[in-house]
Amino acid sequence: MFDAKKIKDECVEWIRDFFNKNGKECNAVVGISGGKDSSVTAALLVEALGKDRVIGVLMPCGNQSDISASYLLVNHLKIKYYEINIFNAVEGLKNELAKNMELSRQCTVNMPARIRMTTVYAVAQCFNGRVANTCNLSEDYVGYATRYGDGAGDFSPLCNLTVTEVKEIGRILGLPKELVDKTPIDGLSGKSDEENLGFTYAELDEYIRTGKIENEETKAKIDALNKANKFKLELMPAFKPTLGKRE
Repeated sequence: MFDAKKIKDECVEWIRDFFNKNGKECNAVVGISGGKDSSVTAALLVEALGKDRVIGVLMPCGNQSDISASYLLVNHLKIKYYEINIFNAVEGLKNELAKNMELSRQCTVNMPARIRMTTVYAVAQCFNGRVANTCNLSEDYVGYATRYGDGAGDFSPLCNLTVTEVKEIGRILGLPKELVDKTPIDGLSGKSDEENLGFTYAELDEYIRTGKIENEETKAKIDALNKANKFKLELMPAFKPTLGKRE
């Protein structure tokens, strides 16, 4: 059985310990999408550090249809926040690239995520901050994160928790139901996470925790994604030269 209260309390202490070791006077800065991951992360930060040390960054790309969820969160937690529209930055970079090359779909889909992370770090460096990564275990397991985009950060409270577990912690934290149970969307392709993946988080989470899965085709798809995306969770390969010993 997953004890959400116990794990929540342990995570809060872990966050406090991180800041004690990596910046006692620092603030926590987190990108706010209005989804469960950024909502739970922000709520954990508030419990660990207090609302005055948590800064949210809202980053619509033009008009964001569900930005009301982001406002709901920052108002619920009563944290300071900044809204920075990244549309001009994204379009400016696309236009400059297009002068020299044909843009691939992957380029255009992942670009906003990387510009958002640049934005979060810019805010963090203006306010003596440490950037919270908001990825969860389920997404990381199948590589459903943009490397150096939402996959970046200075510390990661949720990376060893599945989507199912994150939701349970969100309920323990008393977050509004519409945030915890909001249909996960990537905010880039216009599709839900599960539509993009081709299977449900419930199936994925059970497979991660128990190794059990009914559909062999789904199992093969998950295994293939996990294998292909392991590099996203590893340190960058680095050449190690063979150097002679000094005489």
